[in-house]
Amino acid sequence: MSIPSSTSDATPPAAHATLMRRALELAGRATALAHPNPRVGAIVVRGHQKVGEGFHVYDKRDHAEIVALKQAGEKARGATLYVTLEPCCTTGRTGPCTKAIIAAGIARVVTATADPNPAVAGRGLNELRSAGIEVQAGVSEAPARELNEDFAKWIRRKLPFVTLKSALTLDGQISARPGKSTPITGEAAHEAVQRLRHSADAILTGIGTVIVDDPLLTDRTGEPRRRKLLRVILDSRLRLPLKSHLARSADGDVLVFTTQSPASAKARALARAGVEIFRTRNRRGHVCLDTVVAELGRREILHAVIEAGAALNGAALEADIVDKVVLFYAPRLMGSGGVPFARTSAGTSRSKLPALQNVTIDQHAPDFAVQGYLHDVYGNYRSRGKN
Repeated sequence: MSIPSSTSDATPPAAHATLMRRALELAGRATALAHPNPRVGAIVVRGHQKVGEGFHVYDKRDHAEIVALKQAGEKARGATLYVTLEPCCTTGRTGPCTKAIIAAGIARVVTATADPNPAVAGRGLNELRSAGIEVQAGVSEAPARELNEDFAKWIRRKLPFVTLKSALTLDGQISARPGKSTPITGEAAHEAVQRLRHSADAILTGIGTVIVDDPLLTDRTGEPRRRKLLRVILDSRLRLPLKSHLARSADGDVLVFTTQSPASAKARALARAGVEIFRTRNRRGHVCLDTVVAELGRREILHAVIEAGAALNGAALEADIVDKVVLFYAPRLMGSGGVPFARTSAGTSRSKLPALQNVTIDQHAPDFAVQGYLHDVYGNYRSRGKN
């Protein structure tokens, strides 16, 4: 939702963009620290001087606006507040930011985007206007919306925003042959994948990938997190080896979705190793993906990244649970006999698979990444599905 901005602002647009860019940088520091709340950054400017700034960390409670206002103190009176997300007007773990902004004597609020929370969604800025505060909205809106696209989906539907990530050759292969692990992309792409993991609350893979690669599926950025990255395995027949890296490193952060009974001998052995077992209904021999995403949403997982093989990639696309695709391409060809990026069910036509929207390309020399959306959680273009 976009909010019309006031028209009396005399500050040059370039100055607004520069200050909002700094606020967005601050918001980015909240990655893995703010969920299940949105990532938000704020700056208080008086004249041409920054007198306060901050970002929201969930465990510290204060929203970004309050952090910046406390730092500014009395200098906030008559100043401008730049904030990446519409200030809240509701009471939750803290009081409404709108009340604090009004009480601090802020003269003008410049914000990037409306709050996707239906309980706020424009009401916060309207409250500020009613108090006589000048409002400028929509500055650097696109990057601000992308920053909290996971929150936008979860706060509206209580479902995680799902990113499907894969590394593949130019001819669409993810491995040289079935059952073989094949390194494809280089170090720069690997670092980008770790940053993607750091932004996520959970990482999902299939049991086939676990058996072939024996991965750890950890966030190796070294950056702080308030919650462990939840490592999720879809394992209908409960084949997860007790000697796998995942089972041996489980510490309340490994969750297996299966169709098997939690009372089985294998399930009890995995549970003793620290692996959580969650049973779903059997859907054509596989775990139900709708149940998986619903359960993750219930656990306040806002962003889930799928790193899997062809079978799960295809199933996730067919089930329409994927919101964004990030494909890291290496400048090489695999030739015949390789494993495709996604394997769909027999009878699935290409016309039934979604087209990507808002496609961008980034270089991670010598590789490159193609990113595109299958659903717009803000509703700017029509989705083919329910997400």
